[in-house]
Amino acid sequence: MSFEWTRSEVIAVAKESCSQCHGLGLRGKTRRGGEMPCNCVLRAIFRACYTRFRLCLAKEKRMSHVRFEIVGGPERRPVWGRKDEEYVADFCLVSRRILHEREYKIFRLHYLLGADWRLCCRQLAMDRGPFFHDVYRIEQKLGRAFRELEPYALFPLDEYFGPVVRRTLPSEPWKVLRMPDSPLRRNRLLPPVGKAA
Repeated sequence: MSFEWTRSEVIAVAKESCSQCHGLGLRGKTRRGGEMPCNCVLRAIFRACYTRFRLCLAKEKRMSHVRFEIVGGPERRPVWGRKDEEYVADFCLVSRRILHEREYKIFRLHYLLGADWRLCCRQLAMDRGPFFHDVYRIEQKLGRAFRELEPYALFPLDEYFGPVVRRTLPSEPWKVLRMPDSPLRRNRLLPPVGKAA
């Protein structure tokens, strides 16, 4: 099953000055017929996730608290968890799984250890241009992975950190769309109409 990108979810994070999507977030059609997200959207998703990752790391450990939540699924069981620590672990593990060895070296040095581009270029024996091309490629790759991850994506962040209850709609669409008749509708009151002069 492939992930469907919709304009309503990408337009908020799209860059207005982007020369490829012009701020709309989607560009071009894929072979399967769906639209693909612009690179500016994927980088924005990664940066939002990375900002939250750094926020979770900077928090005092005594401020982290255990949450009790209901996990969806067939049995809907309650579990205890530490969302901040789970997010940090998910961020690191997904990044390690998605990136190639060379990309992960850059990711680890630049994002996890916090080295600036000068130190990274010196450590990795790279020039500035190829380094930034690799950084943008890493951000795009991880941005896509964080959004398309199933069953629980890292982005949107409010769905990861907050309880999201998704229920399936009934099989009969008339139960959803049809409103019950009320007694007031049968005997509608009409406003008085004045006489034309």
